[in-house]
Amino acid sequence: MITRRHFTAGAATLLAAGHISTRARAATTSWDMSTVWPDGNFHTQNAMAFAEEVKKQSGGAVAITVKAGGQLGFKGPEHLRAVRDGLVPLADVLNIQQVGDEPFMGVESIPFLCGSVDELKVLHKYVRPEYEKIAARNNQKILYIVPWPTQYLHLKTKVADVEGLKNIKIRVPDKNAVEMLNAIGMAAVMIPWGETIPALASGAVAGVSTSSVSGVDGKFWEFLKYVYPTNHVWSSQMVTVNLDSWKTLSADQQKLVADIAAKMEPGFWANSLKADVDSLNRLKEGGMEVVPVSDAMMAEIRAKTAPQLDAFLKRVPAADKPVRAYLAEMKRG
Repeated sequence: MITRRHFTAGAATLLAAGHISTRARAATTSWDMSTVWPDGNFHTQNAMAFAEEVKKQSGGAVAITVKAGGQLGFKGPEHLRAVRDGLVPLADVLNIQQVGDEPFMGVESIPFLCGSVDELKVLHKYVRPEYEKIAARNNQKILYIVPWPTQYLHLKTKVADVEGLKNIKIRVPDKNAVEMLNAIGMAAVMIPWGETIPALASGAVAGVSTSSVSGVDGKFWEFLKYVYPTNHVWSSQMVTVNLDSWKTLSADQQKLVADIAAKMEPGFWANSLKADVDSLNRLKEGGMEVVPVSDAMMAEIRAKTAPQLDAFLKRVPAADKPVRAYLAEMKRG
């Protein structure tokens, strides 16, 4: 027979257990991270490795689930706003695609500003503080930044000079690239990554300006034949977290996550370089031909796009000081 005393004691036990359970659940933070890149992409692999390390070192208290391939429904150009507005707690943000909201984010896509990943590291010394300010202004914090490797023109037709590029419809990821490739006579079209393969399949474009890694992601050998190592621009992915979500972590958890990001970032940069080598080999295995760009052709491309540096600095005054400091260090100022 259940007495009132037994019932009360049992109810108190259940309530206590429920309270403990609620506290345990509250102690675990679960975040989704949005990225448009597929599972096999090195940026996605980096994010998964980061999430695994955070889970391990936090004892499961901070759990990040990487949602690859755009499965959360956000396109690349929407990521800055999606994190800002709390629609997703974390995202892998492609900086050059955010210029509609934050023009400074296009600084890496100034043609030929950087000639190597080592030069890009120097540029980041000057521009990363500005990236951090932009993130804070958009209610988020940058956890880590990783560049895409060198850029290529992936084309259907073989060309030997700039004249051969004239009027070729080519997909580009951002507004600055539109201006650059239009300057050399191409017909550039800004298309998000998720719509690029359909554009190739339909014949809407006959080329793509992107990395070898994306070329493998898109199986470009099914549509295109030639790869031109022009190394004309750079861009970077920034993994950011919504500040309201960030503040739900304890100070110790924040330090742990930030320290993990800082420790892993150099390795992620190394992964970018390796991904370029591996991907270029895969494109060749798929049947694409890597066509050396002649010195004369590169000189003409550089000459036609050179005015974009001053045009960018005039359009985005905040970029003037860091870019000129970088150029001075490179002894190009």
